[in-house]
Amino acid sequence: MKSKDFISILDLGDNRVEDIVRKASRIKRGDTPRALEGKTVALLFEKPSLRTRVSFEVGIRQMGGTCIFLSNTEIGLGAREPVPDIAKVLDRLVDCIVARVFSHRSLELLAQNTSIPVINALSDEAHPCQALGDCLTIFEHKGRMDGLKVAFVGDGNNIAGSLALASSYAGMDFTLASPEQYKLPSKVWDEATKISKDQNTNLSWTSDPKKAVEGADVVYTDVWVSMGDEEEKDERLSLFRPYQVNEALVKNASSDFLFMHDMPAHRGEEISEGMIEHSNSVVYHQAENRLHAQKA
Repeated sequence: MKSKDFISILDLGDNRVEDIVRKASRIKRGDTPRALEGKTVALLFEKPSLRTRVSFEVGIRQMGGTCIFLSNTEIGLGAREPVPDIAKVLDRLVDCIVARVFSHRSLELLAQNTSIPVINALSDEAHPCQALGDCLTIFEHKGRMDGLKVAFVGDGNNIAGSLALASSYAGMDFTLASPEQYKLPSKVWDEATKISKDQNTNLSWTSDPKKAVEGADVVYTDVWVSMGDEEEKDERLSLFRPYQVNEALVKNASSDFLFMHDMPAHRGEEISEGMIEHSNSVVYHQAENRLHAQKA
């Protein structure tokens, strides 16, 4: 794994999404391999976190490793020190870097200036670890991924982009329902389109959430105002209001659909008050599965 980074789902390539999901499922049912015995992992977090930080810290320790948490105050990527300098120092002191950053460019610079693995724990462009945990959750509850239909309702953000790529690799159809100006970025859309063609799956966009969730096996949403979008809050809340996932909308999905949300969730905004507790909700399973997917 030396010099092998995980910055995007694209770093896995064909068949690897399902391979990792199946391995995560085995780990969850059995013993955790002590693959990090004697290893030290730096957790470099510019952004606050609950699920990502706890799942990585717990997983690293369960695998026999040690982790060092470095906050933005301590590191100051590109402010206190240039990113290449930070990378070259950590390269000589730790065995892996897990980074949660504001700018995806910071991850690229870390990877370019280290010989150790760099793992994306969230950037403005991608959240591949979340997508793997999501795929594990789907596989766990459906028994398969191939041939399923995933409907993502809301902002075509980093979560949606990584899930679109992972779904396409895993043989799932993916539909995004969003306002025109909040589609997936063209680069991500083009990459996902190429994968979906190779895997013979369907990738689509619609402005109609009802159409998107029709017959869906998975209905997924995320916050309308992500970290860094606060200045657009009022505009976003108004524009996305028709995209709330609620009990009326999900009646159009398959009767045994899974409701998913990566959390934190804002009840009364992207979801109605009762969706987290809906009988089809697997949100808390989804949060737990970050641990098992990341260990895999």
